[in-house]
Amino acid sequence: MVNILGINLSQLQKKELLKKLSYFLNNSSEQHYLVTPNPEIILQAGNDEEFFYILNQADLAPADGFGLKLAAYLTGHCLPRFPGADLTKELLKIAEHNQLKTLILNWENGLSTKSDLENSLIKRFTNLNFKVINISRNKFLAREIIQEIKNFSPILMFVTLGFPDQEKLIYHNLKKLPSVKLALGVGGTFDFLSGKIQRAPKIMRYFGLEWFWRLIQQPTRIKRIYRATVVFMEKFLVNKLINSWRYRPNVVTLLYRNTSQGKKILIVKREDNGQWQLPQGGTDGENIEKAGRRELIEELNITEKNLLTKASFKNLYHYRFQVPSFKKDKDENKKKKGQNTHPDRHQGYRGQKQGLYIAEFQGSDEEIKLNFWDHIAWKWILVEEIIEEIEPIRRLATKIFLEKFKSLKKM
Repeated sequence: MVNILGINLSQLQKKELLKKLSYFLNNSSEQHYLVTPNPEIILQAGNDEEFFYILNQADLAPADGFGLKLAAYLTGHCLPRFPGADLTKELLKIAEHNQLKTLILNWENGLSTKSDLENSLIKRFTNLNFKVINISRNKFLAREIIQEIKNFSPILMFVTLGFPDQEKLIYHNLKKLPSVKLALGVGGTFDFLSGKIQRAPKIMRYFGLEWFWRLIQQPTRIKRIYRATVVFMEKFLVNKLINSWRYRPNVVTLLYRNTSQGKKILIVKREDNGQWQLPQGGTDGENIEKAGRRELIEELNITEKNLLTKASFKNLYHYRFQVPSFKKDKDENKKKKGQNTHPDRHQGYRGQKQGLYIAEFQGSDEEIKLNFWDHIAWKWILVEEIIEEIEPIRRLATKIFLEKFKSLKKM
């Protein structure tokens, strides 16, 4: 396993990868989904916490993009590269050979129409039992489409919405489609099969120059190509060479409410390791108050009008990150929580320096709705009891924050 900017990437060679995918399709009793990260996808994940979480929950994540291979090399790792177009062809061959029903959920506004895909698949994979369904860009499938899929009972499912929509759709709908054993998002890969776009010559693919070929064919993609090449490598190098010596600015939020029993503070239970803590997050260049309010609104989905700011403090505590130890096979360990199955998006930093934002909550409990990728539970705890509820590793920092809270007047 190689980790680049927080995203876990599979190191399986082609033969091993295809063997595992064949097992998923023909022998596994569980459902699986696969992602094919490239530099552009990893950049997007850095700004989309849900997408970041979904990528790292995938059973397999073969790298698609020469930039990832280069980044892995610079960290001392050998990372096999498996372009999505090649992977799709191999999976279609497996499906045809084993007579596995195959579904393509095709973006209704994509380059290739439903008939384009049907004609190209019939021509290239004569014995493939497949179905194409046009869909919109929505992470939740309509009830009638779900029923249509169930009636067809596919084993293999492709989604062509492009990232991050296709990965979010798979994550949120896979359990509703019990026949599907393997699902993956393939973006515009089927446009190569339909002939809408011509793939780069093999020599250009070998040297990682597909981006230049795509730029010649589609000059309008220049901004995306610039991000996937220049911006990605710049961010990777900053993370590798500079951030490893810096502490990431972080804000801890202390949200309280007045009750008949006394003041109570809200704590949350982390999704990745089950630890109870005060809500927190990066400042992203904002001051402590603004960042604290944003974190509470984003993580608890509460409205800003129900937050009454009381105080904010800079740099109260700092700590070093622990070095993660990634498992060899993600699919064998994904059910074991707390073992780096959910890497931190900012693990490139040396550690974190924490400020504190204090606010009174004036809304109702019904308003609080956690993001599934961040936390799995929340509760109000009396000030006097909070230290016992917080994980031991976080108690020292929490004591410092409580001292600031108790020192405030006229609360």
